[in-house]
Amino acid sequence: MATIPKKVAERLIAGIKRYQPILAAAKARDVGETDTVTIIKDMLADVFGYDKYSELTSEYAIRGTFCDLAIKLDGKLSTLIEVKAIGIDLKEAHVKQAVDYAANQGVDWVLLTNGIKWYVYRMVFSRPIQTEVVVDLDFSNLNPKSESDIETLFLWCKEGWQRSALGDFHIQKQALSRFFLGAMITSDPVLEVIRKELRRVSPDVRITSDQIRSVIVSEVIKREVMEGEKADEARKKIARVANKLLRAANNKAGKGATDAPVDVMPADEPEQTPVQEFEVPAAQYSEETQEQQEQVVLP
Repeated sequence: MATIPKKVAERLIAGIKRYQPILAAAKARDVGETDTVTIIKDMLADVFGYDKYSELTSEYAIRGTFCDLAIKLDGKLSTLIEVKAIGIDLKEAHVKQAVDYAANQGVDWVLLTNGIKWYVYRMVFSRPIQTEVVVDLDFSNLNPKSESDIETLFLWCKEGWQRSALGDFHIQKQALSRFFLGAMITSDPVLEVIRKELRRVSPDVRITSDQIRSVIVSEVIKREVMEGEKADEARKKIARVANKLLRAANNKAGKGATDAPVDVMPADEPEQTPVQEFEVPAAQYSEETQEQQEQVVLP
């Protein structure tokens, strides 16, 4: 997580304290969507640091209707925001129009909120287009004294956006996803490490990486983790990284190196039989050894 500037942290803490009672009062009055949009626009300025007049806009139309809000930084559309009335329970269907527009415009981020619940979606440009929830929080439950809560708000405030905090958080979350870990565990380098450790435990048993992979996939990891588009994408990403490391290793070898493939994992070292050493007195060694050498019979 990027370091949060002191002034930004103070603004986020003050924003939590100020807007929690405002949101509670709005929910008690069951205000409509228009009034909720007004509150969200104020929060984006006062809490998240966006300029209300130059960086927040409602000018983007989606299939004849208008997106509630959008964030523009340096004149470029960065986030589409779909706002619902504060009393409405948010559902994924509520964000569909914004997702469709984001897909057409190549926008990576979509935000769905009713003021209290906030969902930040990352667009996945696959076929069909998919979304991934990166942040999910309840503003009414935030603790201004919690470092974790402040760090979460920082992800999509203006300063966090400028530091790519949300993108970095998404990459970290992907790396720790069950799909990525499942693909990593069944990758060749990791299986080779497991095979070597099993060999240490049972040196007389011959086990192959394919056998280990088969047991992990069928008996250890849930099937849903190993199948589907997310699992396939995780395997592809690991393969791309492995190929990149392989090319870098070959390039580092220099012009005089052979074109032989470089092993990602080192080959097994041959097992060596321990050699027992004996101490022989020097005088005995010189006499006996000399006699043995003189008795050598040539064929």
